[in-house]
Amino acid sequence: MLFPLWIFIPDFIPVLGYLDDVILFPALVSLTVKFIPEDVLKKNRRNAEGIWSGWNAWKWYYMIPVVAVWWIIIGVLVL
Repeated sequence: MLFPLWIFIPDFIPVLGYLDDVILFPALVSLTVKFIPEDVLKKNRRNAEGIWSGWNAWKWYYMIPVVAVWWIIIGVLVL
């Protein structure tokens, strides 16, 4: 997640650097969920109930380009 506060509190500062990752990110996610209208949330939860039943949601061949790009990156960095 790109967060503007990272400019002022980088991760290499021992405690403050990870404080935004541990506290601010979950707080912002929960705040975002609170702003979603209730009817939209109910409709999408209803649609998502059966998404993992069966093998329809698992399309392993979508991973092929991702794995290929990672192998290329690793190959370039090693060589």
